[in-house]
Amino acid sequence: MAERLPWSTKELKTPIEQSVPPVSAKAQRWSKPGWKSMLWLLVKALFFSVLPFIVLIRGAVWLHSEYAFHPWVSILLGMLGSAAILFLLVSYFQYRWRLKSAYLNVRNVYFIAFVLVLAYCVPGLLFLKPANAKYPAVQEEFRSLHPILRLGISTLVFLDKSVLITDANRQPEDYRKMGLKTKKHSLHYTQSDGYAHAVDIRTKGHGMIRNWLVEQYFSWMGFQTLRHVGTADHLHVSLMSHDRPGAW
Repeated sequence: MAERLPWSTKELKTPIEQSVPPVSAKAQRWSKPGWKSMLWLLVKALFFSVLPFIVLIRGAVWLHSEYAFHPWVSILLGMLGSAAILFLLVSYFQYRWRLKSAYLNVRNVYFIAFVLVLAYCVPGLLFLKPANAKYPAVQEEFRSLHPILRLGISTLVFLDKSVLITDANRQPEDYRKMGLKTKKHSLHYTQSDGYAHAVDIRTKGHGMIRNWLVEQYFSWMGFQTLRHVGTADHLHVSLMSHDRPGAW
């Protein structure tokens, strides 16, 4: 009869092997480049792609609406916040990819991030392409709109080149010309700060899902939205007025 060995297979394991816990089946699945990990990576990439825009526009709207900051001060603070998000993203990739350079210090990276945000904002605050205005007069009225509203519109145009602005700044007699009842108070009129606070965007000829996404975009960014029919089906977008709360 074979003699029993004085040790078992467990005793053959080294202390390191005994201290390592077994890897679960779930962890093994996530460690492989499967569809779940790819989906999660896509979600993260999408989130960090839109986060600078959210901080920029929603931040400016929030500062102006909640704390009555001057429009340009609100935009500047939104730009600084957006640049901070870009700075954190660049710093993360520097750490992840072990990129070291005397030029990529904290001050230079943040300065570059702010310059990128500035280069994005300035054209959108000053210009509206003819293709995005129903009439030449609407293009000329673009600078009479509230700066934060202009920033929101230019970002939408950046995402959707088919955006068409049908109306911006109005006078009381404009309603009579359109065959509508003249409004005593309208955010299309020039407000006390010298800007019009409302704009109309064409929805006719576009799909239901696209129009819903445009409406949700402005709502998420903190603007007031109203889908209605005046002379044609359109989306009315406005910035909340401190002079006339609840006005459209």
